[in-house]
This record gives sequence, structure tokens and C-alpha cells, in this order.
Amino acid sequence: MLRIAVPNKGSLSETAAQMLWEAGYTGRRDPRDLHTADPRNGVEFFYLRPRDIATYVGSGALDVGITGRDLLLDSGSDAVEIAPLGFGDSTFRFAGPAGAFTDLAGLQDVRVATSYPGLVGAFLAGHGVTSTLVKLDGAVESAVRLGVADAVADVVSTGSTLRQAGLEIFGPVILDSEAVLIGSGVERSGADTLLRRLQGVLVARQYVLLDYDVPVEHLEAATAAAPGFESPTVSPLHDPEWVAVRVMIPRGDMNQVMDELYSLGARAILVSAIHAARL
Repeated sequence: MLRIAVPNKGSLSETAAQMLWEAGYTGRRDPRDLHTADPRNGVEFFYLRPRDIATYVGSGALDVGITGRDLLLDSGSDAVEIAPLGFGDSTFRFAGPAGAFTDLAGLQDVRVATSYPGLVGAFLAGHGVTSTLVKLDGAVESAVRLGVADAVADVVSTGSTLRQAGLEIFGPVILDSEAVLIGSGVERSGADTLLRRLQGVLVARQYVLLDYDVPVEHLEAATAAAPGFESPTVSPLHDPEWVAVRVMIPRGDMNQVMDELYSLGARAILVSAIHAARL
């Protein structure tokens, strides 16, 4: 059986479980369960702390796992990223007291508080900067005010939390992170199937099917407006002057595309959700 590590709590947990369910796998029913088997699909799920998943996978104890790219890089394990999963986005930046820092050079020989010392340390070393890293498990924005550090490196969304603490962002982006599928670097039976299923879920979330009827004379303009993932399917209708078209388009574009097709003379324009896909 393919052994899969899944976050047991935190921001990645619920979305990861939902994605696996949409991919056809049967996960745990009780949130207290740490292990469950899905013999029909030939997999076992192990529910672990997100921060530990890369360590388990990198050691070979488990075959694949879902965790954050930030946690993978911070772990220093031998696990490798297989594919991004399209959720759990986060951005890591440096911040310090207003006006105190302008670039990375200012971090030389100062204290930097972070929950990700492996990730931040590697980034600073790669830029030739040596700092004293202060490891904290959370709320690093308070470190400067409390005198524990001179600057911080943390996840930033709007930056409002940092501003409330009297800090401002400076320097380059440390990392753009998201949830990723990781592996041990060794081929495992069932891993390719898992990847195809997860990618099918991403396609189903990002695309819709669009059906419409259009006069033959406007077909070229219509297919130019909605070229599809590969190529539209065009079928004849009883009226030889009309054809039916089916195409897959990005979900975010559907209303604009429908408006453009209607203006070209298309009618009976219908949008359908995609529940699963293999491309």
C-alpha cells in the first residue's frame, strides 16, 4: 500500500482532506484517528503534525505527503517536492522597526526571530549574510518589542499584524509558499495515480465546460474567443447553418467568454461544473 502523510491540524489540514476526498480516496471519519486504511485504492493515511511530515517522508518511513513548501525547506530533510497543490498560499518576508533596515545587508550580525530557522538561515547564507537566528514557535512579531530580536522573518499576508507591532517590511521575498505533494525521491507504486488524481481535482476546480450553439459563419470567431484547453469539440446540428460547440475554459473567465460569444451570435450557452478530470 502507498503510505501517505496528511496534516492532522492547522491551515492545511481541512483543505488537504477535502482534496483527497474529491480525488476518490476515503480518509478518516474521526478527527482523533492518526491512521486509516483505504484498501479499495491501495493506500494508507497517516495523520501527522504538518511540520513533521517532510521528516517522515524524507526518511522513507512514509512514501508521499502533503505539507507546505516552507515546512519542506525548513526541515532540511531529503524529501523532494513533486507538485504544487494550489492552496495554502503564503509569502515570507523580513520586517523590522520602521526605518531601521533597508536591505539584507542590515541584518549582518543582528538577531532575527523566526519560526523557520532552517529556511531563513539558508536564505541569508545564500546572500552572504550572517545573523543570529532566534527560534520561536509563533507570534514572532512581538520579538522586537520584547527585546528578544532586532528583526523578524515571518509569513506576511496584508502586513497589518506587523504594522500593529510597529514593524515594516523590507528586503526581498524569502519564499512564496503553498501546499505541495512531496516524496522520498524513490518511485512508489500508486504515487503516479495519486498525482494524476490530485491534478484532476485542480483542473476540476479551475475549469468549467462550456456548451453553445453558433452559426457556422461565426464559428471561427467563436473558437478564437474560447479556444479551449486543447481544441473545441464541434458537432453538426439538424440545421446545417448551425453547429454545437463544447469547450473547456478557465472558471474565472466564464462570464466574460459567455458575453463575447453571445455578442457573436452564439445561443443556448450553458456552463457545467467539472467534478473530475484526467488530462
